[in-house]
Amino acid sequence: MVNRHAQEDLMKTIVGMTVFLMAWSSAVFGQCSDADKKALEAFDKAWTAAGANGDKAALTAIYADDYAGFPSLQAKGPTIEATMATFERNKTNPPTTTTTGDRYIINCSPVSATVTHRNVTVGANGNTTYSRSVHILEKRGGKWQVVSNVGNALDDNATIWYLEQDWNDALPKRDKAWFEKYLAADFSGVDDTGKPFNKAGGIADLMNDKGTVESNETSDMNIRVDGNTAIVTGIYRTKGKDDKGVAYDRRARFTDTWIKRDGRWQAWTTQGTIIKP
Repeated sequence: MVNRHAQEDLMKTIVGMTVFLMAWSSAVFGQCSDADKKALEAFDKAWTAAGANGDKAALTAIYADDYAGFPSLQAKGPTIEATMATFERNKTNPPTTTTTGDRYIINCSPVSATVTHRNVTVGANGNTTYSRSVHILEKRGGKWQVVSNVGNALDDNATIWYLEQDWNDALPKRDKAWFEKYLAADFSGVDDTGKPFNKAGGIADLMNDKGTVESNETSDMNIRVDGNTAIVTGIYRTKGKDDKGVAYDRRARFTDTWIKRDGRWQAWTTQGTIIKP
């Protein structure tokens, strides 16, 4: 079984602002309800759609009059005009990439909110790049509006952190396509029973497993990147039922090795050891 295991100064400014806004939002805002989070995620996606569709009226309602985008502090009017210019340009020269948002982290109060998410951009060649956006919203006149926005490309450390979360999600879904894409051709691993496996064998074991995963999570992650190689250690906990219907709750300490080839990260090895109660 496959175990779950611009410029430099400008980038520093953007990354620093992102960290500040995320920390500030966690301190200021209480926990959103699930309904609040769903509504804010829907708002964010409607905002993206408005830009892609060149819906100037919708964009005018979405941006607050005192909007300021980082790092250039661009105001509402120029921001909308830039979006419309991109829309017109895309009509005659359609983009060869597609971008979607995921991994939402949302905090809110009744009148304020921060929405943080990853942006996944897939090129015509199938290669994927990542960035992150942080939006500051306020509810005015009963409707959410964007008052500020900051974004940054993800460095290798952050990219791998997100990929580890994707691995988490792919396991219970038995997402064969994800493992085909993100396990290197020469991938190898050792499961928590000491059994070695390669890419094909690991995927086959996963697809043939009759057990069910009810919950899984990763904690205590430490990511070290050196050039085109990264080592990730952490604790993986999974709860579920095995193929005989017997419930289990396991914790394992894992080590994953990632390798960067042709500009993209792939899992190269994994190894897990059960932590006894």
